[in-house]
Amino acid sequence: MPEVRATSVAEVQEAVRLYPRLRPRGGGSKPALSTPREGEVGLDLSGLRGLLEYTPEEFVFTAYAGTPLSEVEEALKAHGQYLPFHPPLKGRGATLGGTVASGLSGPMRYRFGGLRDFLLGVRFVDGEGRLVRGGGKVVKNAAGFPFHRLMVGSLGAFGVVVELSFKVFPYPRVTRTLRVRLGSLGEALAALERLRSLPLDLLALDLLPPATLEVRLGGFPRSVEARLKGIQELLGQEGEVLEEDEAHWEAVRDLAFLEESPVWVKVPAGLGRLPELETLPLERRRYLAGGELLYAGTDPEGLKALRQRGLPHLVLRGAEEPLFPPPPQGFFARVKGALDPLGRFPLG
Repeated sequence: MPEVRATSVAEVQEAVRLYPRLRPRGGGSKPALSTPREGEVGLDLSGLRGLLEYTPEEFVFTAYAGTPLSEVEEALKAHGQYLPFHPPLKGRGATLGGTVASGLSGPMRYRFGGLRDFLLGVRFVDGEGRLVRGGGKVVKNAAGFPFHRLMVGSLGAFGVVVELSFKVFPYPRVTRTLRVRLGSLGEALAALERLRSLPLDLLALDLLPPATLEVRLGGFPRSVEARLKGIQELLGQEGEVLEEDEAHWEAVRDLAFLEESPVWVKVPAGLGRLPELETLPLERRRYLAGGELLYAGTDPEGLKALRQRGLPHLVLRGAEEPLFPPPPQGFFARVKGALDPLGRFPLG
């Protein structure tokens, strides 16, 4: 497939005006979303990278869309800060722009919320090559309608994101992870529901089927140890405590547990839907954010089962059509028509 590389905003605008059908690509960590289809030209944004502004005392930064998450997190770490929505696939080369376009958040979204809650503003090139701004660069912003949030999970349908601004948080002084194996899926779901209902201030709360819970805590050392002991008492067992848990959660956010599967899929879950999901022919899987989000490996049969049940999902790797169901035509079509009237970008 043909490809054009842009290293400046002006080159992105030129590409949009020149080619009738474009598919943006950052680090290529989600090939089902970034691989050009027949008739499309790939728009490589990996050269549009770098931090533009970073004010640690204000907990905000602005960067080009092609900036790898690893570069951003290295800069933030130097000041004891991080992206609390814990964007996935950092170790596989994911970029800020691709993360926003796919709307992905990772395990530690449980504590403070998902990507949408931390995005302050964007600049993007619309379907006619115009440079458009949505939102701002500061936390206190009276910009009115949060236009910039339309870009979260849009899959590039409304424009090519070229610049993004985020707010960040201080990283916890220490972290610990408790791994507890329960007797059955029913016991695990009951424990999960109880943990969700209590003010325990958890960084992450994941379920590994059939019945293992992983709980991550963070904060000051004495507080973390006290809360860890309280959760052990609540669950009725000491479980396994990971004192050095960073590498473990980095592997989780990189979806290393899906490595052997040909198809990677993200599915909105929730405790009520989880028993049904467990009957499907999926492979390795993990429920994040207290059971609200499923990342699973599968094959074409598993993907077919999801669609036959009418379960919405997003494929990150291994399928031609990544989004099911297609976006609702009412609101989506009107926004698409305003920002991309010639249909240069994916979806529609």
